Amino acid sequence: MWRVLFDPKNSALLRTMDLESLHASIPRLFDLLDQRGVDFVLVGGIAMLVYVEGRNTQDIDIIVAADGPECLPELQIEERKGEFARGRFGGLQVDLLFTRNRLFEKVRREHTVAQRFAERRVRCATVEGLLLLKLFALPSLYRQGRFERVENYERDIAMLVRRYEPELEPIFEELRHHLLESDLVELRTIVGEIEARIARSRGRFGNGE
Repeated sequence: MWRVLFDPKNSALLRTMDLESLHASIPRLFDLLDQRGVDFVLVGGIAMLVYVEGRNTQDIDIIVAADGPECLPELQIEERKGEFARGRFGGLQVDLLFTRNRLFEKVRREHTVAQRFAERRVRCATVEGLLLLKLFALPSLYRQGRFERVENYERDIAMLVRRYEPELEPIFEELRHHLLESDLVELRTIVGEIEARIARSRGRFGNGE
């Protein structure tokens, strides 16, 4: 599994740190989080690897309490803004989502499952948890004009919906507590378009899925 965690074609990342050392940073990070008693949930691109193949990522995303980084001085915080922070653990970029956000806390409490990573069991977001987080992020990403991330997130959403066919209405109902109604309407349109593309692809060339 670890061979697909990072895209070896990313030369900028390779210049920062060789892949072997980079991969070794992840279990070291998990070790320290466990040793310091930091409750965390794995989300983002690495969590996606539990559910879909071929998802490359260059960082690690975790949900933690706001005081979590204080227990881990080895993690050098480079940016902190509201419910998010970004740091470096050696050559590994670590994005933090703080549980002061009610949705992040909801995912931490109700949408996790134990998965095996780096010879240990790690709490990881479920399919529903990942969909909640990615859909929640989309309005902000659109407003910021971060369209490369928009494309990645919508691709992730499409892969999860296609493979697992989750119940989407409870996800939208939860998002109603965290987003503007106008944003929710737009998200329903986006997901509807994704579902339509999936349906068309299944009907092409006699695809019997």
